[in-house]
Amino acid sequence: MARAPTPALMILGTGSNVGKSLIVAGLCRLFADRGLKVRPFKPQNMSNNAAATPGGEIGRAQALQARAARITPHVDMNPVLLKPESETGSQIVLQGRVAGHLASGDFARRGDFLPKVLESFARLGEGADLVIVEGAGSPAETNLRARDIANLGFARAAGVPAVLIGDIDRGGVIASLVGTHAVLDADDRAMIRAFAINRFRGDVTLFAPGVEAIARATGWPCLGVVPWFAAANRLPAEDGLDLTAARKPGAPLKIAVPVMPGIANFDDLDPLKLEASVDLVMVRRGQSLPGDAGLVILPGSKTTMRDLAVLRDEGWDIDLAAHRRRGGHVLGLCGGYQMLGRVVRDPLGLEGPAGEVAGLGLLDVETTLDRDKTVREVDVAHAASATTGRAYEIHLGHTDGPDTVRAPFRVDQRAEGAASRDGHVLGSYLHGIFTSNAIRSAYLAQFAGTSGSMPNYESDIEATLDALAAHLARHLDIEALLALAREQRRQPMR
Repeated sequence: MARAPTPALMILGTGSNVGKSLIVAGLCRLFADRGLKVRPFKPQNMSNNAAATPGGEIGRAQALQARAARITPHVDMNPVLLKPESETGSQIVLQGRVAGHLASGDFARRGDFLPKVLESFARLGEGADLVIVEGAGSPAETNLRARDIANLGFARAAGVPAVLIGDIDRGGVIASLVGTHAVLDADDRAMIRAFAINRFRGDVTLFAPGVEAIARATGWPCLGVVPWFAAANRLPAEDGLDLTAARKPGAPLKIAVPVMPGIANFDDLDPLKLEASVDLVMVRRGQSLPGDAGLVILPGSKTTMRDLAVLRDEGWDIDLAAHRRRGGHVLGLCGGYQMLGRVVRDPLGLEGPAGEVAGLGLLDVETTLDRDKTVREVDVAHAASATTGRAYEIHLGHTDGPDTVRAPFRVDQRAEGAASRDGHVLGSYLHGIFTSNAIRSAYLAQFAGTSGSMPNYESDIEATLDALAAHLARHLDIEALLALAREQRRQPMR
């Protein structure tokens, strides 16, 4: 006798950045705290913010959702991860492992991934009470529908009912919800069973006529109007659209971060945003690095050599040289670490034509890119303070040279990273080092005025997820959502 399908519900959005990821995270925490074995799932994600799991890479948002569900992240939670490498193509990560390159116009190939997506979805459902699926972008992109695996293409293939989320804060929510209904064909439309409004500000009763208008035009019931959740910025951001500064003018330590096109794993900065003693400045193209910054952080990059060229085009290399002459500190993480060395070699043409480029020369090291990708979680010790924590690595290539003898970290009893002779320039392949309160406190202690009470980053994340779950419980019809998920799944359609 075949096992009944695991209850599942898909959260779709009228566009990107309408709050799908956050709502899924909040629902995962809410249902987990009700005693359900809940699993997050996103068929296809596009992001350079990745997380390391024992089986490989997944989107960082799915790692947060797994945390919300109080479970360990797994590659089946995000079977297709597209990591943009340029305006015209992305690296394909399939079930955690690199599986080639996808040109932006090669939409037909995406449909080839559907069997793997359904395989991961089925495996994830084994032993679970509920799977909450997150869509990507909007299901109304009908030009992409034929080979869609991220939204209603998946919903129909797996027989999963969906709820459509509209973001009222950006304006036009009635048109976006009714317009989505209008452009979908009948079979796709039937998979969407209800809608909800997100990010409402003000008196919700004033929008009652709007809710009625949407329901009348679409035939979908409204399962809630969710007010703006102010603490959302305390959770890790999913993508570059969420890159914001945490300005605290007058704080003892100003940290400048040049924002380059290939920026990756920028959630490394999130713990620093919570520090009262830190004024975090995201420096955009066309701006100079501030001369009064005590620390410049070069974050991770998906395209180290291309971002090095951008850094020079913006004159940030000159700003960095001046910063060093003033005695300023520099920290390079992953791709940023590679940029700090004397040269970056790409003999296999992994980032473009084979060749090499000069680095910034702030560390006496050299980097060679190769095909073998390092993806792992590690225990780490800060060499200067002996404080410890957890971190992860996701990178291509290896870095060697004289400055590695002054490694700032130790990983599994081996030296990791490099430091200049004066200790003011550090480089490391480690991501997530600042989530350790002890390591973050020890590193910041070298800067005047940064000692004292440090926020507990991990506790703050947990408290925010709890608050998010309570927020959704107050404003969504949770029982109706659960009933939708528990309905006998429709016969899968293709």
